[in-house]
Amino acid sequence: MKRSSTVARGGVVRAGAVRRVVLAAVSVALVAGCTAQAAGTGSGAAGPSGSASAQPSASESASASPSDSESASASPDASPTDDGKAPSSSPAFPTPEPSGSASDGAPASPVLMKDGDENEQVRELQARLRQLKHFDRAPTGFYGSMTARSVKSFQKKQGLTGTGSVDETTWQRLLGASRKPTADELKPSTTNALDTPAPACMTGRVLCISKESRTLAWMIDGKVVSSMDVRFGSENTPTREGTFSVGWKAREWTSTIYHTPMPYAMFFSGGQAVHYSSDFAARGYAGASHGCVNVRDRAKLAVLFDQVKVGDKVVVHW
Repeated sequence: MKRSSTVARGGVVRAGAVRRVVLAAVSVALVAGCTAQAAGTGSGAAGPSGSASAQPSASESASASPSDSESASASPDASPTDDGKAPSSSPAFPTPEPSGSASDGAPASPVLMKDGDENEQVRELQARLRQLKHFDRAPTGFYGSMTARSVKSFQKKQGLTGTGSVDETTWQRLLGASRKPTADELKPSTTNALDTPAPACMTGRVLCISKESRTLAWMIDGKVVSSMDVRFGSENTPTREGTFSVGWKAREWTSTIYHTPMPYAMFFSGGQAVHYSSDFAARGYAGASHGCVNVRDRAKLAVLFDQVKVGDKVVVHW
């Protein structure tokens, strides 16, 4: 009985020794980059060199990668839901309210016009804003930053939130504060609004030129036939003011002093004339003439040149 007890104990010792050897072999295999299955039990078929087969079984492939539930449970933040499923890895955010919606749940006033729009309703918007002195340009039909600023100015004056976009409330307020634009207001003949004509412009055939509005109005017996934007001389070479007459005309002319072209020139005071200016057309009011009245619309001036006669009146006024 004593011997059998020793054998039993020896069997326990041998079994423990075998277990330690197997665990050591597994540890070495893991450090070397092999799978536990390939280095361990010998169930895989050995190749000619004695290494395990490179093709794992289906069960091995499944056991090599954790299941979805395992991946979720491995996350420290994950906690099961009521139905036992792991929560989504992305937090759920509340759905935002539509832009401009009221905090009390009332529907927002729909936006009718905004920055970037281009249509005839925008043109009417600009014309109506211009009537109310909120917009100081000719309507273009394009809703840009200048129109947005004008809308914001109108909104603030009306006690509305200055968004710069036109919603239904803003549009209805504007309709009530302005009148339906005329055809000339929607598509005016000049960028600048015409000034009130000087008294001397109200009779006869007159080139009525306003320094205040920077416009030229061709008038016959007090009625405007056509109009155009103009530019004047600088501080050093100012355009003279007063009542003159057209002394002579030249369809093509080059300045003898400055050597610059002066097409469709109509001279009214010494060397000063109304004429087309390519510089005005290109640079606008960033430049100035040497005293002449520059016109930037060549087509309009060409028509006017044919209508004006030598001796017609020229009035330059503020």
